Amino acid sequence: MPAARESLLDAARAALLRRPWSAVRMVDVAAAAGVSRQTLYNEFGSKEGLARALVRREADGYLAGVDRALAAQGGPCERLVAVAEWTVSAARDNALTRAMLTGCWSERLPAPTLSAVPSSSVVPAQRRADGPLPSPQDLAAVVRDRAVALLSPPGASGAETADLARTCELVLRLALSCVMVPPGEGGVAALVRGALHHRPA
Repeated sequence: MPAARESLLDAARAALLRRPWSAVRMVDVAAAAGVSRQTLYNEFGSKEGLARALVRREADGYLAGVDRALAAQGGPCERLVAVAEWTVSAARDNALTRAMLTGCWSERLPAPTLSAVPSSSVVPAQRRADGPLPSPQDLAAVVRDRAVALLSPPGASGAETADLARTCELVLRLALSCVMVPPGEGGVAALVRGALHHRPA
């Protein structure tokens, strides 16, 4: 991603921390990034395009954290615990991530449409940002599938892979429940370990 594009997204995110998205002005985002307003429009086409790109970047950041958790040392259980802890932490610290994971968009946030923007309105730099944005179900499926791909033992049977997929989805849904209702003593890690320990073989 070009440096100007990254700077603009950084500026948009910083502006969103200070005021509701409806009060974020394109001219202020451009000035904070040190580029012209025309450059901003060339990159994103509109404020909606900027919002879509910002949401997609936050989704990419969340998924990068999932990948780090899955690549950590330890057995499958501990790596799934790490995914759950990252999910709760990311959602707690980032309102956009929380909205993407739960589908609960507040008035302060941009709420770009999830469907693709017609290609006739897309400039080259926008192509990926203007594709369909992930719904909560999409993100959950991506996390589940990445976990299965990394945690499946060599030569796993179809039944074993399907069981692992159910386990991964259970862990993610437990984490999401902790996003909505913070867990008690022991946090999400204790909840996930307990669920995995008592899960029927």
